[in-house]
Amino acid sequence: MAPASPGAQSAAPLDAARLRAALLGDTTAAGGPGTMWTDIRVVTETGSTNEDVLKQAAGGAPEGLVIAAEVQTAGKGRLGRTWQARPRSALTFSVLLRPDQVPPSARGWAPLLAGVATVRALRQQTGVDAVLKWPNDVLVGSRKLAGILAEQSGGAIVVGIGINVLGRQNELPVPTATSLEDIGTVYTDRTVLLAAILRQLEHWYLRWRETGEGDPAASGLREGYLSLCTTIGQPVRVVVPGGQVLTGTAADVDGAGQLLVEPAAGADVSGLPGIGPAGGGRVAVSAGDVIHIR
Repeated sequence: MAPASPGAQSAAPLDAARLRAALLGDTTAAGGPGTMWTDIRVVTETGSTNEDVLKQAAGGAPEGLVIAAEVQTAGKGRLGRTWQARPRSALTFSVLLRPDQVPPSARGWAPLLAGVATVRALRQQTGVDAVLKWPNDVLVGSRKLAGILAEQSGGAIVVGIGINVLGRQNELPVPTATSLEDIGTVYTDRTVLLAAILRQLEHWYLRWRETGEGDPAASGLREGYLSLCTTIGQPVRVVVPGGQVLTGTAADVDGAGQLLVEPAAGADVSGLPGIGPAGGGRVAVSAGDVIHIR
């Protein structure tokens, strides 16, 4: 956990009642008034909201569960990392989805969908020029504002989102991170921001789930993602599990949500974990850290 500086601030507590009222009163969601988020819980402290929702999913909880925490003591990031933030300095929450109509081969788009929803809500509520780095890191400039972790258990997908709201550069856990406060955004009501993200999640999720059995192109999700992802077209280094590196140009995203890379001349990609052939000289990356080469 990053230490709090003497002047560190905390945001106002999340307001579960106001959040429910905002969502239930929304008439723009698919299907008219109401919301798919039927079980919204705010907890003062927990180890990991993703772990909490995974346990509820294993017990048969229906989709629509939201658990938000004022502080996580064991927050989870991608590739086994931890996620750290001072109490009430971030917006941290997880949701439960059960996309039964979507074939397993297309479910890799779930974390990308969450990235689209998060960026659109941030732009709408704060005006920040947030973008995506594949698969779903939310950046402002070259610094990371938010992270997203999707985990699958049986037919359930749990999506966890963490957004740095407060914290100056010397208060954030790593030098590559930023926060809404750090980039000069006027104070953000976390309850309002959470409601906006959940509305965007519902909008994109229902379109993706119900249009063409999870077809990202038919649902408009592919177009929406590519319009926000700055990785495509960039020279990249991809650090795959195990620490080996693939260098090339990010060319596209496939129907499974994998990043398609055109390897640099002479690159040997045989045996790299998380890398598979994609045709046309490209390879498909299913897991790895992407570094944009400037």
